[in-house]
Amino acid sequence: MSDRTYIVRTYGCQMNEHDSERIAGLLEADGLRPATDVDDADVVVLNTCCIRENADNKLYGHLGRLKALKAVRPDMQIVVGGCLAQKDRDLVVAKAPHVDVVLGTHNVGRAAELLGEQREAGRSVVEILEETAADDHESFPSALPSRREVPYAAWVTIQIGCDNSCAFCIVPAVRGREISRTFDDVVGEVRTLADDGVTEVTLLGQNVNSYGRDLTLAQRRAGDDVRVRPLFADLLRAVGGVDGIRRVRYTSPHPKDLRPETIEAMAEVPEVCEHLHLPLQAGSDRVLAAMHRGYTAERYLERLAAARAAMPELAVTTDVIVGFPGETDDDFERTLEVVAEAGYDSAYTFVYSPRPGTEAAERVDQFVPAEVTRERFERLRVVVERSALARHRARVGRTEEVMVEGPSRKDPSVTTGRTEHNKLVHFPARERLRPGSYATVRVTAAAPHHLTGELVDVVAPARHRTRIAVASA
Repeated sequence: MSDRTYIVRTYGCQMNEHDSERIAGLLEADGLRPATDVDDADVVVLNTCCIRENADNKLYGHLGRLKALKAVRPDMQIVVGGCLAQKDRDLVVAKAPHVDVVLGTHNVGRAAELLGEQREAGRSVVEILEETAADDHESFPSALPSRREVPYAAWVTIQIGCDNSCAFCIVPAVRGREISRTFDDVVGEVRTLADDGVTEVTLLGQNVNSYGRDLTLAQRRAGDDVRVRPLFADLLRAVGGVDGIRRVRYTSPHPKDLRPETIEAMAEVPEVCEHLHLPLQAGSDRVLAAMHRGYTAERYLERLAAARAAMPELAVTTDVIVGFPGETDDDFERTLEVVAEAGYDSAYTFVYSPRPGTEAAERVDQFVPAEVTRERFERLRVVVERSALARHRARVGRTEEVMVEGPSRKDPSVTTGRTEHNKLVHFPARERLRPGSYATVRVTAAAPHHLTGELVDVVAPARHRTRIAVASA
């Protein structure tokens, strides 16, 4: 075992967090040990995001602080990876020449090797691949060794890249085209995770419910006899059937691709959690068309209604962008109406920020003034929190099964857990419960962002589960 240490700092989405787990796994496989602080690390990895505004400012601020540290400890190696590195490789080198390695989103598996090459060469190493080869399944993040933050839950990448062309999104440019892992690879990894004690998996992709579409097209082009089938629904059923898996989650689906078969699988397979993250982005059909989203507000609400009809207890969350270029007061009013009608359990709300390289960023003359977006954002927050509180209050008196996450950060005497509907529940426990264990909790109070309850019982381990009947006090 080497005396060298590493630390990984992650920015952005779950895909980036999963990539960071793989980078950490590769470094540990190469003999490095995790450090507790940047000041003590021999290798510092910044895994970047370029979705949000000022992501580059944050990166260069961190790199400025690391430059001073590297001046004192010249053997320290600094790595910049992720989406911002993929997009701005030359700029990173120009603005921060003290960076040792720059790698992109398609060569995460080379992290340890590139560090070795840099040490041998004594100069910066930059390696950015434009895309992952369709048949290079070893390049999938989940095909690499991993150091998970928790032993009981895991992400599983089922797909990388995106074939959509949303006007505000940089992901297709930095993650490439849509490529699905094979069905057997995914299910095999989930079996391995279950054997390792994982009971909850989250299937990851930029548009998970189009999973397998590229595999089917490739088989057809090759002249193979392909049975057309709802591949993502099949995958949910197969993963839910893996012995030892109690909860299956997935993110993120695209509303235009939410098929009846997927809804049916969610409703019929107890292990698949009744939580649907369905990004709306806007409630105005004019704005949705300008975003190239591929659906209308009416179609969105129809698919949401179909999901709730199949699963009356379904929790629904969403994403909404405020101030998209050209958004008028009437457009925003329509968004408020759709959000109110949808009645979300929670929402991730964002003020539009232009990302260079996207179509919407070129519409400078249509940008909405900052003071207008701030006022709209606050009005949206009120509507979202009103529906979230109503949904949470409807659960008071019910008994919920939670996966224990551990003591509350604010009050260690209180235990936190999460329901299958992705609700955070705070409850006192007579004894410390093991993170990753399961318990039943009676909900006693509600707030917009969490529930409060009292412990009913600790759930005995089981290889599979059935949904507990929602009980009222």
